[in-house]
Amino acid sequence: MAVSLKEPQDGDLGEVSEINVTPFIDVILVLLIIFMVAAPLSTVDVAVDLPVSNAQPQPRPDTPVFLTVKGDLSLALGNDAVPREALQATLDQRTNRDREQRVFLRADGTVAYRELMEVMNLLRDAGYLKIALVGLEDTGQGAAAGPKP
Repeated sequence: MAVSLKEPQDGDLGEVSEINVTPFIDVILVLLIIFMVAAPLSTVDVAVDLPVSNAQPQPRPDTPVFLTVKGDLSLALGNDAVPREALQATLDQRTNRDREQRVFLRADGTVAYRELMEVMNLLRDAGYLKIALVGLEDTGQGAAAGPKP
């Protein structure tokens, strides 16, 4: 970038025919920094083996509503089998249409994540947004320890 130190002859400043690229470069550098920070956050290629939770158990309500996804992908509300089409009506009957009541969702270990998400979508479509996932509690004996004979 050149600067002319000569005095203008008629008192006017002359026209500058060069483009000032400094603001453009500043914007490009800011965008570059944003993309450099955001790019690693947007890639999720890590295989996950979720551990057993060791969080303190929360107190249960007097009559919790348990929705179970069995290994054959059938649903059970409490101990009663429920077809997917009748889930909303059965939940409304069980909760007296109280859609603020928490639904405890549990699933067999063989149920695919996709199937569990479909059941959660059914609950959301039915208006039940408070969903608690039920898992095994870590008792300090290891996650692989099963029931003893």
